[in-house]
This record gives sequence, C-alpha cells and structure tokens, in this order.
Amino acid sequence: MKLVKDIGEQGLLQKLQPFCPDGVVGDDAAILDIDPNQKLVVTTDVLVDGVHFSDRTTRAFDVGWRGATANLSDLAAMGATPVGITVGLSLPGDVPVSWVEELYQGLNSCLSQYQTPIVGGDITRSKIITVAITAFGQVAADSIIRRSNARVGDAIIITGYHGLSKAGLELLLNPQLGKNLASEEKEFIIKAHQQPNPRLDLLPTLEAANSDIAIAGMDSSDGLADAISQICRFSGVGAIIDGDNLPIHPILLKLGSYDQATKWTLWGGEDFELVLCMPFPLAATVVNSLGTSAKIIGKTISEAKAIIKYKNKKPDNYRNLSMNNANFQHF
Repeated sequence: MKLVKDIGEQGLLQKLQPFCPDGVVGDDAAILDIDPNQKLVVTTDVLVDGVHFSDRTTRAFDVGWRGATANLSDLAAMGATPVGITVGLSLPGDVPVSWVEELYQGLNSCLSQYQTPIVGGDITRSKIITVAITAFGQVAADSIIRRSNARVGDAIIITGYHGLSKAGLELLLNPQLGKNLASEEKEFIIKAHQQPNPRLDLLPTLEAANSDIAIAGMDSSDGLADAISQICRFSGVGAIIDGDNLPIHPILLKLGSYDQATKWTLWGGEDFELVLCMPFPLAATVVNSLGTSAKIIGKTISEAKAIIKYKNKKPDNYRNLSMNNANFQHF
C-alpha cells in the first residue's frame, strides 16, 4: 500500500486535483466567476503547531500575523485585492485565553493595513493547535496573474530580497550566529521571519502600467527556486537565472559563506515575495516602480530546464533549480 510520504506533497496534490473542476485549481488561489468582468479569488492556508510555528521562534501574535500574510500573499500572487478572511481554529482546552487573543491581535494588525476584515470562522477542540484561514479577494477578469502565463523570452522579476526569513529563523534557533550582527540587523531579519508582509503593493503598480499583457507569477513562500520551477512547469517553458545578478542581502553574508547565502536566497522559503514573468519593457517599468529591492534576475527559454549560471563558471557547474529538493516539503 502506497503511503502519503511515498508520493510527497506534490504527488498528493496531483492525486487530489481531479476531484476539482478543470481550470479552477493549480495556481496560488482558485478563480470563481461572479460576473463577466470580476472574478472571486479564494485561497486556504493551514498553520500547524510544530510544523509551521513553535513557541521557540513564534509568539501567538506572530502566528496570527504570518497566517494573515500567507493568505494575502496568495491573493497578491493572483493579482487580487483582498475582501475578507475566515478563521478556523482548532486547539486543546488548556491553551491560555491570552494566547488566543494575541493570535487574533496579530491577525488584525496585519489585515488592518489592507482594510481586510475577519468575517467568520469556526472553533473546535483538538490535540494540536491548528489555524486554518480562508481568504477571499477579487480581480478584474483581464488582470489575473497565473503560473501558466509565461512565454519564451519573458523577463523573470522578483519583488524583493530572498533568504531573510530563513536567516531570521536560524538566528532564533541559534542566537550565536548573530555575533557579527548589530542589534538592528538582528531585529531586521527576525522581523522578516516573524512579521513578513504580502506584496499587495504590486497591484497599483501593475494597474498603473496599463498593460493588456498576461502576466505569469506566484509567491515564493516555498522558496525562490521552487517558484521559478513551478512557473516553468505550468507554462511549458524553461528559465536561465543570472547568478551574477541574483540579489543577496548583505546581512546574509555576515552570517556565513557566499554559498550558504545563495542557498538561503534560492531555497530558504517564507519570504512571501512574488516571482513574475512578463516582457522585458514592462518588466523594466515594474521594477523601476517597485524600487531597489525588485530586480530582473533572468529570462524564460524554450528548453525544459531551470538553471542558474555565472559568467566565470563552466556549463557543467550550472546549478539545476528544478532538481534541487532543498525547499520545504510537507512529506
């Protein structure tokens, strides 16, 4: 008998996808018709104690904040504006009431920045604390961002630095790693892990660009390399990433070697930035509007491969992004 751990998270998702209507699932969120011009966007994310958070690294307030960000990030990755969320909370009876109140304070603190209310939910008893959030958003029918929209020759954009959340987590678990960091640098990367922000600020930028070009994209919550590989797979393209142009935050280089900083940048995960593919002229406009943290890091190609290359390294030494399993997997 085959077990879930034998096929992994992606294998399990492929088994379950046939139970859903064609064209509804496969992106960061589902798209549902509500009228000819507007689409309803729905996404669900589950946080489990001991898997997504622990009291060693995450206060209840930050569990709430990160839960809100994870869902709003999925909406941003679809080009959707948030409308509201529901919260399903499962927990043991001996959890302090103050912990639950702080959880919701964290949720509200993040959501209030984007005028997004909590509109309902459910509470039930469980042996393990689980926070299941469903977020609702809306997007114009001609503005939907999909993983399958990339075309050969598109620029690949990231909206900001990657690896900072991983660095913050490692610092929380191993405080001695921060011996070369100033106090404000420690606070910066810890906040990047505990209170990341969804890139909903991208939506006005795309709207201002006033382009009718379909844009491909997804969020990078499972790692930058994973997002690039997923877009390539859904779009039927490949990718070459310019390693010499890959932004690595200076703080990462204070925590370890260049190779480690590169690994965290590519496979660290939970940065909640967006990875987008679009024609180079539009990409240049978007990057200039977003500021210095956004960058074009490569391009899509016709060959079915996703690699990172450097000018001074031979092709045999190019790193294969598709085959690396360093990003987080549930099984």
